[in-house]
Amino acid sequence: MNAASFITGLLDGAGVSLFSNAVYSVIAYILMGIMFIAAIAAIILVMLTPGNSNGIDALSGSSETFYGKNKGKSTEAKLKLWTYICLGVLAVLAIVFFIVLNPAFWRA
Repeated sequence: MNAASFITGLLDGAGVSLFSNAVYSVIAYILMGIMFIAAIAAIILVMLTPGNSNGIDALSGSSETFYGKNKGKSTEAKLKLWTYICLGVLAVLAIVFFIVLNPAFWRA
């Protein structure tokens, strides 16, 4: 059996029966594990990101300090960036999960 027929057998879900089922299971568990970690990380990062309180500050009469004006360039910006990265990884892995583990997609 050559490599092309082996890969085709893996993608079809037929041909290399027991081995292809094992490969499908391993790929599924790995992708689900990485997606789970990315989802939990995104949830934690969203919860750590402080909310915008621009309107409330005007009512209390507090003045802006230099640290308050530049705070968005440090911790908040990093949290926002990592949130976007985690959600991007989660979206890409969900698409890859659908494509790789859906045999009907490869038969068409």
